[in-house]
Amino acid sequence: MFLSVFDMFKVGIGPSSSHTMGPMVAAARFLDRLRAAPFQVAGVKASLHGSLAFTGVGHATDRATILGLAGFLPERYDATKADAALAQIRETRTVRPEGLPELRFDPETDLRFDFGPNLPGHANGMILSATDAQGDVILQDTYYSIGGGFVMTAAELAAGKDTDDGAPVPFPFHSAAEMLEMASISHSSIADMKRANELTRRSADDLDRGLQRLWEVMTDCIDRGLAADGILPGGLNVKRRAKGIHEKLLAERGMNLTAPHTINDWMSVYAMAVNEENAAGGQVVTAPTNGAAGVLPATLRYYLDHVPGATPSRIPEFLLTAAAIGGLVKFNASISGAEAGCQAEVGSASAMAAAGLCAVLDGTPEQIENAAEIALEHHLGMTCDPVKGLVQVPCIERNGLGAIKSVSAASLALRGDGQHLVPLDAAIETMRQTGLDMHEKYKETSLGGLAVNIPNC
Repeated sequence: MFLSVFDMFKVGIGPSSSHTMGPMVAAARFLDRLRAAPFQVAGVKASLHGSLAFTGVGHATDRATILGLAGFLPERYDATKADAALAQIRETRTVRPEGLPELRFDPETDLRFDFGPNLPGHANGMILSATDAQGDVILQDTYYSIGGGFVMTAAELAAGKDTDDGAPVPFPFHSAAEMLEMASISHSSIADMKRANELTRRSADDLDRGLQRLWEVMTDCIDRGLAADGILPGGLNVKRRAKGIHEKLLAERGMNLTAPHTINDWMSVYAMAVNEENAAGGQVVTAPTNGAAGVLPATLRYYLDHVPGATPSRIPEFLLTAAAIGGLVKFNASISGAEAGCQAEVGSASAMAAAGLCAVLDGTPEQIENAAEIALEHHLGMTCDPVKGLVQVPCIERNGLGAIKSVSAASLALRGDGQHLVPLDAAIETMRQTGLDMHEKYKETSLGGLAVNIPNC
Protein backbone atom coordinates (compact mmCIF):
# COMPACT_ATOMS: atom_id res chain seq x y z
CA MET A 1 0.00 0.00 0.00
CA PHE A 2 1.26 3.48 -0.81
CA LEU A 3 -0.75 6.64 -0.25
CA SER A 4 1.33 9.76 -0.69
CA VAL A 5 1.27 12.65 1.74
CA PHE A 6 -0.02 14.59 -1.27
CA ASP A 7 -2.92 12.19 -1.58
CA MET A 8 -3.94 12.70 2.03
CA PHE A 9 -3.39 16.47 1.83
CA LYS A 10 -4.74 18.09 -1.35
CA VAL A 11 -5.09 21.78 -2.06
CA GLY A 12 -8.68 22.40 -3.09
CA ILE A 13 -11.84 24.38 -2.51
CA GLY A 14 -14.73 24.27 -0.06
CA PRO A 15 -17.13 23.28 1.14
CA SER A 16 -16.55 19.54 0.71
CA SER A 17 -13.78 17.29 -0.55
CA SER A 18 -16.17 14.44 -1.36
CA HIS A 19 -19.12 16.54 -2.56
CA THR A 20 -17.33 19.48 -4.22
CA MET A 21 -13.77 18.49 -5.11
CA GLY A 22 -14.60 14.87 -5.93
CA PRO A 23 -17.34 15.58 -8.50
CA MET A 24 -15.14 18.24 -10.13
CA VAL A 25 -12.28 15.73 -10.39
CA ALA A 26 -14.65 13.06 -11.74
CA ALA A 27 -15.88 15.44 -14.43
CA ALA A 28 -12.28 16.21 -15.40
CA ARG A 29 -11.54 12.51 -15.75
CA PHE A 30 -14.63 12.07 -17.92
CA LEU A 31 -13.52 14.92 -20.17
CA ASP A 32 -10.18 13.16 -20.63
CA ARG A 33 -12.08 10.10 -21.82
CA LEU A 34 -14.01 12.22 -24.28
CA ARG A 35 -10.83 13.81 -25.62
CA ALA A 36 -9.47 10.33 -26.37
CA ALA A 37 -12.75 9.01 -27.85
CA PRO A 38 -12.71 8.05 -31.55
CA PHE A 39 -16.18 9.52 -32.13
CA GLN A 40 -17.77 12.95 -32.13
CA VAL A 41 -19.43 14.06 -28.89
CA ALA A 42 -22.20 16.68 -28.97
CA GLY A 43 -23.40 16.91 -25.37
CA VAL A 44 -22.92 15.78 -21.76
CA LYS A 45 -25.24 14.86 -18.90
CA ALA A 46 -24.79 14.11 -15.21
CA SER A 47 -26.83 12.43 -12.49
CA LEU A 48 -26.03 12.58 -8.79
CA HIS A 49 -26.91 9.73 -6.43
CA GLY A 50 -26.97 8.91 -2.73
CA SER A 51 -25.39 11.53 -0.49
CA LEU A 52 -24.34 13.57 -3.54
CA ALA A 53 -28.04 14.03 -4.25
CA PHE A 54 -29.38 14.42 -0.71
CA THR A 55 -26.90 17.09 0.36
CA GLY A 56 -25.67 18.13 -3.07
CA VAL A 57 -27.06 21.66 -3.12
CA GLY A 58 -25.76 22.45 0.37
CA HIS A 59 -22.35 21.08 -0.55
CA ALA A 60 -22.30 22.89 -3.95
CA THR A 61 -22.12 19.55 -5.77
CA ASP A 62 -24.25 20.88 -8.61
CA ARG A 63 -21.95 23.86 -9.06
CA ALA A 64 -18.83 21.69 -8.87
CA THR A 65 -20.15 19.23 -11.43
CA ILE A 66 -21.05 21.98 -13.88
CA LEU A 67 -17.67 23.65 -13.49
CA GLY A 68 -15.89 20.31 -13.76
CA LEU A 69 -17.59 19.63 -17.08
CA ALA A 70 -16.43 23.07 -18.18
CA GLY A 71 -12.83 22.12 -17.43
CA PHE A 72 -12.24 23.58 -13.94
CA LEU A 73 -10.00 21.75 -11.45
CA PRO A 74 -9.84 22.22 -7.64
CA GLU A 75 -6.10 22.93 -7.47
CA ARG A 76 -6.33 25.68 -10.11
CA TYR A 77 -9.72 27.06 -9.10
CA ASP A 78 -10.34 30.77 -9.73
CA ALA A 79 -13.58 32.02 -8.14
CA THR A 80 -13.98 35.01 -10.48
CA LYS A 81 -13.53 32.90 -13.61
CA ALA A 82 -15.85 30.25 -12.18
CA ASP A 83 -18.67 32.72 -11.59
CA ALA A 84 -18.30 34.07 -15.12
CA ALA A 85 -18.29 30.56 -16.58
CA LEU A 86 -21.42 29.56 -14.66
CA ALA A 87 -23.29 32.60 -15.92
CA GLN A 88 -22.27 31.83 -19.49
CA ILE A 89 -23.21 28.15 -19.18
CA ARG A 90 -26.67 28.98 -17.88
CA GLU A 91 -27.18 31.50 -20.67
CA THR A 92 -25.84 29.43 -23.60
CA ARG A 93 -26.72 25.97 -22.22
CA THR A 94 -23.34 24.74 -23.35
CA VAL A 95 -19.93 23.98 -21.85
CA ARG A 96 -16.63 24.65 -23.62
CA PRO A 97 -13.89 22.50 -22.11
CA GLU A 98 -10.43 22.83 -23.56
CA GLY A 99 -9.63 20.27 -26.28
CA LEU A 100 -13.27 19.49 -27.05
CA PRO A 101 -15.95 21.12 -29.21
CA GLU A 102 -18.74 23.14 -27.63
CA LEU A 103 -20.98 20.62 -25.86
CA ARG A 104 -24.69 20.85 -25.13
CA PHE A 105 -25.36 21.04 -21.40
CA ASP A 106 -28.40 22.65 -19.86
CA PRO A 107 -27.99 22.70 -16.07
CA GLU A 108 -31.76 22.69 -15.63
CA THR A 109 -32.32 19.43 -17.50
CA ASP A 110 -28.93 17.73 -17.95
CA LEU A 111 -27.96 17.71 -14.26
CA ARG A 112 -30.26 15.41 -12.31
CA PHE A 113 -30.56 14.68 -8.58
CA ASP A 114 -31.61 11.06 -8.06
CA PHE A 115 -33.01 10.60 -4.56
CA GLY A 116 -33.50 6.87 -4.95
CA PRO A 117 -31.27 4.13 -3.50
CA ASN A 118 -27.50 4.59 -3.49
CA LEU A 119 -25.50 3.25 -6.40
CA PRO A 120 -23.99 -0.11 -5.40
CA GLY A 121 -20.37 0.95 -4.93
CA HIS A 122 -20.51 3.86 -2.48
CA ALA A 123 -22.88 6.42 -0.97
CA ASN A 124 -21.31 9.17 -3.12
CA GLY A 125 -22.06 8.12 -6.67
CA MET A 126 -22.47 9.98 -9.96
CA ILE A 127 -23.06 8.94 -13.56
CA LEU A 128 -21.63 11.03 -16.39
CA SER A 129 -22.82 10.53 -19.96
CA ALA A 130 -21.86 11.77 -23.40
CA THR A 131 -24.45 12.14 -26.16
CA ASP A 132 -24.33 12.39 -29.93
CA ALA A 133 -26.01 14.95 -32.14
CA GLN A 134 -29.36 13.15 -31.80
CA GLY A 135 -29.11 13.17 -27.99
CA ASP A 136 -28.43 9.44 -27.67
CA VAL A 137 -25.94 8.28 -25.02
CA ILE A 138 -22.75 7.05 -26.66
CA LEU A 139 -20.45 6.86 -23.61
CA GLN A 140 -21.20 6.57 -19.91
CA ASP A 141 -19.12 6.17 -16.78
CA THR A 142 -19.97 5.75 -13.11
CA TYR A 143 -17.73 7.53 -10.60
CA TYR A 144 -17.55 7.33 -6.84
CA SER A 145 -16.24 10.15 -4.65
CA ILE A 146 -14.89 8.08 -1.79
CA GLY A 147 -13.77 10.86 0.57
CA GLY A 148 -10.91 13.32 0.80
CA GLY A 149 -11.15 14.20 -2.89
CA PHE A 150 -10.36 10.62 -3.97
CA VAL A 151 -12.34 9.50 -7.03
CA MET A 152 -12.69 6.03 -8.50
CA THR A 153 -14.63 4.61 -11.43
CA ALA A 154 -16.94 1.70 -10.76
CA ALA A 155 -14.38 -0.61 -12.38
CA GLU A 156 -11.53 0.73 -10.22
CA LEU A 157 -13.61 0.38 -7.07
CA ALA A 158 -14.51 -3.20 -7.94
CA ALA A 159 -10.81 -3.97 -8.50
CA GLY A 160 -9.81 -2.26 -5.26
CA LYS A 161 -7.40 0.09 -7.03
CA ASP A 162 -7.45 3.10 -4.73
CA THR A 163 -3.73 3.09 -4.00
CA ASP A 164 -0.53 3.63 -5.96
CA ASP A 165 0.66 0.45 -7.71
CA GLY A 166 4.05 1.92 -8.60
CA ALA A 167 7.52 0.93 -7.49
CA PRO A 168 7.90 -0.90 -4.17
CA VAL A 169 8.53 1.23 -1.09
CA PRO A 170 11.08 0.46 1.64
CA PHE A 171 8.48 0.48 4.43
CA PRO A 172 5.25 -1.08 3.06
CA PHE A 173 3.25 -1.13 6.30
CA HIS A 174 -0.45 -1.94 5.99
CA SER A 175 -1.28 -1.69 9.69
CA ALA A 176 -0.12 0.15 12.77
CA ALA A 177 1.36 -3.09 14.11
CA GLU A 178 3.49 -3.46 10.98
CA MET A 179 4.46 0.21 11.18
CA LEU A 180 5.71 -0.17 14.76
CA GLU A 181 7.58 -3.38 13.93
CA MET A 182 9.34 -1.74 10.98
CA ALA A 183 10.20 1.30 13.10
CA SER A 184 11.72 -0.95 15.76
CA ILE A 185 13.76 -3.04 13.34
CA SER A 186 15.03 -0.05 11.33
CA HIS A 187 15.44 2.29 14.32
CA SER A 188 13.51 4.86 12.30
CA SER A 189 10.80 7.32 13.22
CA ILE A 190 7.40 7.11 11.55
CA ALA A 191 8.16 10.34 9.69
CA ASP A 192 11.50 8.98 8.46
CA MET A 193 9.83 5.84 7.13
CA LYS A 194 7.12 7.87 5.44
CA ARG A 195 9.74 10.16 3.93
CA ALA A 196 11.70 7.20 2.58
CA ASN A 197 8.52 5.89 0.95
CA GLU A 198 7.78 9.28 -0.60
CA LEU A 199 11.29 9.48 -2.07
CA THR A 200 10.51 6.49 -4.29
CA ARG A 201 8.04 8.75 -6.12
CA ARG A 202 9.70 12.20 -6.12
CA SER A 203 12.94 14.01 -5.37
CA ALA A 204 13.80 15.33 -1.92
CA ASP A 205 13.52 18.90 -3.20
CA ASP A 206 10.06 18.26 -4.67
CA LEU A 207 8.93 16.62 -1.44
CA ASP A 208 10.18 19.48 0.72
CA ARG A 209 8.68 22.14 -1.54
CA GLY A 210 5.39 20.29 -1.61
CA LEU A 211 5.23 20.03 2.17
CA GLN A 212 6.08 23.70 2.52
CA ARG A 213 3.30 24.56 0.05
CA LEU A 214 0.78 22.51 2.04
CA TRP A 215 1.54 24.35 5.26
CA GLU A 216 1.51 27.74 3.51
CA VAL A 217 -2.01 27.07 2.23
CA MET A 218 -3.13 25.77 5.63
CA THR A 219 -1.81 28.69 7.66
CA ASP A 220 -2.95 31.25 5.07
CA CYS A 221 -6.43 29.75 5.37
CA ILE A 222 -6.31 30.22 9.15
CA ASP A 223 -5.25 33.85 8.72
CA ARG A 224 -8.00 34.58 6.19
CA GLY A 225 -10.58 33.03 8.48
CA LEU A 226 -9.37 35.06 11.45
CA ALA A 227 -9.69 38.28 9.42
CA ALA A 228 -13.10 37.69 7.80
CA ASP A 229 -16.54 38.37 9.21
CA GLY A 230 -20.10 38.37 7.93
CA ILE A 231 -22.69 35.66 7.26
CA LEU A 232 -21.83 32.31 5.68
CA PRO A 233 -23.69 31.44 2.46
CA GLY A 234 -26.37 28.77 2.23
CA GLY A 235 -29.40 30.14 4.05
CA LEU A 236 -28.72 29.15 7.66
CA ASN A 237 -27.50 32.69 8.40
CA VAL A 238 -24.57 31.34 10.40
CA LYS A 239 -22.37 34.20 11.53
CA ARG A 240 -18.61 33.93 11.23
CA ARG A 241 -17.23 33.91 14.77
CA ALA A 242 -13.50 33.27 14.41
CA LYS A 243 -12.55 36.93 13.93
CA GLY A 244 -14.46 38.11 17.01
CA ILE A 245 -13.13 35.33 19.23
CA HIS A 246 -9.58 35.94 18.00
CA GLU A 247 -9.81 39.67 18.73
CA LYS A 248 -10.95 38.96 22.27
CA LEU A 249 -8.15 36.47 22.82
CA LEU A 250 -5.58 38.98 21.57
CA ALA A 251 -7.00 41.68 23.85
CA GLU A 252 -6.71 39.37 26.88
CA ARG A 253 -3.07 38.48 26.24
CA GLY A 254 -0.70 39.66 28.92
CA MET A 255 -3.47 40.66 31.32
CA ASN A 256 -2.85 37.71 33.65
CA LEU A 257 -6.60 37.41 34.06
CA THR A 258 -7.34 34.46 31.81
CA ALA A 259 -7.89 30.92 33.03
CA PRO A 260 -5.51 28.17 31.85
CA HIS A 261 -8.29 26.53 29.85
CA THR A 262 -8.36 29.58 27.55
CA ILE A 263 -5.72 27.76 25.49
CA ASN A 264 -8.61 25.59 24.27
CA ASP A 265 -10.17 28.71 22.77
CA TRP A 266 -7.00 29.33 20.75
CA MET A 267 -7.10 25.81 19.35
CA SER A 268 -10.79 26.13 18.57
CA VAL A 269 -10.51 29.51 16.90
CA TYR A 270 -7.75 28.32 14.55
CA ALA A 271 -9.91 25.35 13.51
CA MET A 272 -13.08 27.42 13.22
CA ALA A 273 -11.26 29.94 11.02
CA VAL A 274 -10.41 27.16 8.55
CA ASN A 275 -13.88 25.68 8.51
CA GLU A 276 -15.56 29.03 8.11
CA GLU A 277 -13.36 29.59 5.07
CA ASN A 278 -14.29 26.12 3.84
CA ALA A 279 -18.01 26.81 4.32
CA ALA A 280 -17.60 29.99 2.29
CA GLY A 281 -16.04 28.04 -0.61
CA GLY A 282 -12.49 29.21 0.04
CA GLN A 283 -9.19 27.45 -0.57
CA VAL A 284 -8.38 24.75 1.97
CA VAL A 285 -6.28 21.61 2.26
CA THR A 286 -8.01 18.27 2.74
CA ALA A 287 -6.79 16.95 6.08
CA PRO A 288 -7.96 14.33 5.33
CA THR A 289 -11.25 15.91 4.11
CA ASN A 290 -12.67 19.40 3.75
CA GLY A 291 -15.26 18.84 6.45
CA ALA A 292 -12.42 18.04 8.86
CA ALA A 293 -9.89 20.45 7.34
CA GLY A 294 -9.50 22.61 10.45
CA VAL A 295 -8.33 20.03 13.01
CA LEU A 296 -4.80 19.39 11.79
CA PRO A 297 -3.85 22.99 10.84
CA ALA A 298 -5.19 24.20 14.20
CA THR A 299 -3.10 21.64 16.07
CA LEU A 300 0.04 22.50 14.11
CA ARG A 301 -0.56 26.23 14.56
CA TYR A 302 -1.05 25.61 18.29
CA TYR A 303 2.34 23.86 18.37
CA LEU A 304 4.11 26.67 16.49
CA ASP A 305 2.52 29.62 18.31
CA HIS A 306 2.03 28.32 21.84
CA VAL A 307 4.48 25.51 22.64
CA PRO A 308 7.86 26.60 24.04
CA GLY A 309 10.73 25.45 21.85
CA ALA A 310 8.55 24.83 18.80
CA THR A 311 10.33 25.26 15.47
CA PRO A 312 9.04 25.44 11.87
CA SER A 313 11.79 22.99 10.87
CA ARG A 314 9.63 20.18 12.29
CA ILE A 315 6.55 20.95 10.17
CA PRO A 316 7.49 18.23 7.62
CA GLU A 317 7.82 15.70 10.45
CA PHE A 318 4.34 16.62 11.68
CA LEU A 319 2.77 16.33 8.22
CA LEU A 320 4.53 13.08 7.27
CA THR A 321 3.60 11.41 10.56
CA ALA A 322 -0.02 12.54 10.23
CA ALA A 323 -0.16 11.30 6.63
CA ALA A 324 1.11 7.88 7.67
CA ILE A 325 -1.71 7.54 10.21
CA GLY A 326 -4.28 8.88 7.76
CA GLY A 327 -3.20 6.33 5.19
CA LEU A 328 -3.79 3.51 7.65
CA VAL A 329 -7.28 4.78 8.44
CA LYS A 330 -8.20 5.17 4.78
CA PHE A 331 -6.75 1.81 3.76
CA ASN A 332 -8.35 -0.17 6.60
CA ALA A 333 -11.60 1.76 7.16
CA SER A 334 -12.76 5.06 5.65
CA ILE A 335 -12.29 8.83 5.72
CA SER A 336 -15.72 9.44 4.16
CA GLY A 337 -18.59 10.86 6.20
CA ALA A 338 -21.05 9.47 3.66
CA GLU A 339 -19.63 6.01 4.25
CA ALA A 340 -18.93 5.94 7.99
CA GLY A 341 -20.18 9.17 9.59
CA CYS A 342 -18.13 11.97 11.09
CA GLN A 343 -15.99 9.52 13.05
CA ALA A 344 -14.33 8.92 9.67
CA GLU A 345 -13.71 12.62 9.09
CA VAL A 346 -13.11 14.58 12.30
CA GLY A 347 -12.16 11.36 14.09
CA SER A 348 -9.52 10.54 11.50
CA ALA A 349 -8.31 14.14 11.44
CA SER A 350 -7.94 14.20 15.21
CA ALA A 351 -5.96 10.94 15.17
CA MET A 352 -3.67 12.29 12.46
CA ALA A 353 -3.13 15.59 14.28
CA ALA A 354 -2.50 13.84 17.60
CA ALA A 355 0.14 11.67 15.96
CA GLY A 356 1.80 14.65 14.30
CA LEU A 357 1.90 16.65 17.52
CA CYS A 358 3.22 13.72 19.52
CA ALA A 359 6.00 13.29 16.94
CA VAL A 360 7.22 16.90 17.11
CA LEU A 361 7.10 16.72 20.90
CA ASP A 362 9.65 13.90 20.65
CA GLY A 363 7.27 11.02 21.18
CA THR A 364 8.42 7.49 20.38
CA PRO A 365 6.66 5.54 17.59
CA GLU A 366 4.75 3.67 20.32
CA GLN A 367 3.61 6.92 21.95
CA ILE A 368 2.61 8.32 18.54
CA GLU A 369 0.50 5.23 17.81
CA ASN A 370 -1.04 5.58 21.28
CA ALA A 371 -1.87 9.25 20.67
CA ALA A 372 -3.63 8.43 17.39
CA GLU A 373 -5.57 5.62 19.06
CA ILE A 374 -6.76 7.80 21.94
CA ALA A 375 -8.00 10.50 19.57
CA LEU A 376 -9.78 8.09 17.24
CA GLU A 377 -11.28 5.98 20.03
CA HIS A 378 -13.04 8.98 21.51
CA HIS A 379 -14.70 9.92 18.24
CA LEU A 380 -16.12 6.44 17.59
CA GLY A 381 -19.81 6.50 16.74
CA MET A 382 -19.90 10.17 15.76
CA THR A 383 -22.56 10.77 13.14
CA CYS A 384 -22.50 13.07 10.13
CA ASP A 385 -25.68 15.16 10.30
CA PRO A 386 -25.06 18.55 8.62
CA VAL A 387 -28.00 20.89 9.06
CA LYS A 388 -29.54 21.80 5.69
CA GLY A 389 -26.76 19.83 4.00
CA LEU A 390 -24.28 22.62 4.72
CA VAL A 391 -20.80 22.07 6.14
CA GLN A 392 -21.50 24.56 8.93
CA VAL A 393 -23.52 23.13 11.82
CA PRO A 394 -22.19 21.13 13.63
CA CYS A 395 -19.08 20.90 11.46
CA ILE A 396 -17.32 24.19 12.28
CA GLU A 397 -17.34 23.82 16.06
CA ARG A 398 -16.73 20.08 15.76
CA ASN A 399 -13.35 20.82 14.19
CA GLY A 400 -12.44 22.97 17.19
CA LEU A 401 -13.25 20.17 19.60
CA GLY A 402 -11.39 17.72 17.37
CA ALA A 403 -8.26 19.86 17.70
CA ILE A 404 -8.63 20.00 21.47
CA LYS A 405 -8.96 16.22 21.59
CA SER A 406 -5.87 15.78 19.42
CA VAL A 407 -3.75 17.87 21.78
CA SER A 408 -5.16 16.07 24.83
CA ALA A 409 -4.52 12.69 23.22
CA ALA A 410 -0.92 13.57 22.39
CA SER A 411 -0.35 14.86 25.92
CA LEU A 412 -1.79 11.73 27.53
CA ALA A 413 0.30 9.49 25.28
CA LEU A 414 3.47 11.39 26.17
CA ARG A 415 2.75 10.82 29.87
CA GLY A 416 3.03 7.08 29.27
CA ASP A 417 5.56 4.74 27.71
CA GLY A 418 3.50 3.78 24.67
CA GLN A 419 2.10 0.60 26.19
CA HIS A 420 -1.71 0.55 26.18
CA LEU A 421 -4.66 -1.82 26.04
CA VAL A 422 -6.42 -0.86 22.77
CA PRO A 423 -4.21 -0.92 19.65
CA LEU A 424 -4.75 1.70 16.94
CA ASP A 425 -5.58 -1.13 14.54
CA ALA A 426 -8.45 -2.19 16.81
CA ALA A 427 -9.81 1.36 16.95
CA ILE A 428 -9.64 1.63 13.15
CA GLU A 429 -11.42 -1.71 12.70
CA THR A 430 -14.06 -0.67 15.25
CA MET A 431 -14.64 2.54 13.31
CA ARG A 432 -15.10 0.52 10.11
CA GLN A 433 -17.59 -1.83 11.75
CA THR A 434 -19.46 1.06 13.37
CA GLY A 435 -19.74 2.75 9.99
CA LEU A 436 -21.22 -0.39 8.46
CA ASP A 437 -23.78 -0.62 11.27
CA MET A 438 -24.65 3.09 11.26
CA HIS A 439 -28.04 3.97 9.78
CA GLU A 440 -27.85 5.80 6.44
CA LYS A 441 -29.69 8.81 7.86
CA TYR A 442 -26.65 9.52 10.04
CA LYS A 443 -24.17 9.39 7.17
CA GLU A 444 -24.15 12.78 5.42
CA THR A 445 -27.67 12.58 4.07
CA SER A 446 -29.11 15.27 6.38
CA LEU A 447 -32.00 12.89 7.10
CA GLY A 448 -31.30 12.42 10.81
CA GLY A 449 -29.68 13.86 13.92
CA LEU A 450 -29.26 17.61 14.21
CA ALA A 451 -30.26 18.00 10.57
CA VAL A 452 -33.88 17.21 11.42
CA ASN A 453 -34.06 18.53 14.98
CA ILE A 454 -33.23 22.19 14.43
CA PRO A 455 -36.44 24.28 14.21
CA ASN A 456 -37.12 25.96 10.86
CA CYS A 457 -34.36 24.01 9.13
